[in-house]
Amino acid sequence: MAVHHLRTPLTDADIETLRSGDVAFVTGTVHTGRDAAHKRLIDALDRGEAPPFELAGALIYYVGPSPAPPGRPIGAAGPTTSYRMDTYAPRLHALGLKGTIGKGRRSQEVKDAMVACKAVYFGATGGAGALLSQRIKAARIIAYEDLGPEAIRQLTVEDFPLLVINDCHGGELYATPDLEAALGKP
Repeated sequence: MAVHHLRTPLTDADIETLRSGDVAFVTGTVHTGRDAAHKRLIDALDRGEAPPFELAGALIYYVGPSPAPPGRPIGAAGPTTSYRMDTYAPRLHALGLKGTIGKGRRSQEVKDAMVACKAVYFGATGGAGALLSQRIKAARIIAYEDLGPEAIRQLTVEDFPLLVINDCHGGELYATPDLEAALGKP
């Protein structure tokens, strides 16, 4: 396991250094998006419209944060289950998206897209939304405000703690023999 300190936007060189099981601390801009925002984003792309943020080198955090308490830019910001975005992820990776952040396993199509497009899937600690929000220094809605918590936000993060789950080399943390045994898999 290696520890990486990354700045967004991410490059192919950044992604190539990461291996499943590595720890990464990300600083810079991260965008949020969940199911409804992804559907609107893909529909806009289908109509030939530009996305609301630059996809090349970007990270999308699958999160629907709670309202910001007084004096904070955002409320609890824990990850949501990623497979709900699996329909959309391969296309976004093909357009330059370098990584996603969430929890849970990804489909084979998403894993194949990460290898083909040099992208990565990071896991954030589920149940630690209040703690993770302490690493978010600024947040503003940039698209689909009517979606409330599911609107696309631009976050400024500092040393946001992540674990590499799937890397661009085909590695998957969830597929390690020790973890498979712990999960009761043959």
